[in-house]
Amino acid sequence: MADRAPSRRDLFRIAGTAGAASLVSGSVTETPDAEAGQRPRSRPRPPREPLKALTAHEADLLDRIAELLIPSDENGPGATEALAVRYIDRALAGALAEQRKAYTVGFEAFERYARQTRGGPFLSLTETQQISLLIDVESGTATGANVGFEGSSAAFFGLVRGHVMQGTFGDPVYGGNENFVGWDLIGYPGVRTTVSPAEQKLLTPPTPVRRSAYDTPMFNKAIVDVRPAGSDRDAD
Repeated sequence: MADRAPSRRDLFRIAGTAGAASLVSGSVTETPDAEAGQRPRSRPRPPREPLKALTAHEADLLDRIAELLIPSDENGPGATEALAVRYIDRALAGALAEQRKAYTVGFEAFERYARQTRGGPFLSLTETQQISLLIDVESGTATGANVGFEGSSAAFFGLVRGHVMQGTFGDPVYGGNENFVGWDLIGYPGVRTTVSPAEQKLLTPPTPVRRSAYDTPMFNKAIVDVRPAGSDRDAD
């Protein structure tokens, strides 16, 4: 697939979030190398806590993909600031542990495809090349000799995209949506147990509730058991 200049429509088409596309304009992205053809970030990158499941390289790949899907710009922070990768890493070490292998295999194939078709690893590519490669992966056309996606590249892209969305817009109790970045982006005020008459009549914007839903007695956090089927659930 020939490289072409990306548009905001491209970015949010592959992100699969038309609502965010109407709220965010102008991509501002990181440049790990001044010669990489990527524009500098408008905000410093948040520090990364010790990883629980992902390798450092996988986390770097995920962070860059998340940044392209939901970028930080003049309208506010994006998936990087929301710590979407922290959410994914914690989930892969816990409730989503059965999907850990899919990330290993998927990113190995992802990097092979980047080298075969763009001449280098994903993080070394220009922003235009990175986005065109993601469009290939999303559309299922990322194929070739020994690329190695299990199933299709589109399935891997859908997995990653879904987890980035969860990490950006989900309840912060799970490790993402840091400082309520995702909720602010889509204008979600948070869980409210009371609504004023003016809010009911849409006469005034809802007051943001800066807390997790699980900070209220109305909600209980689900406990997910990810042990293999047939294991002794009564064992210590």
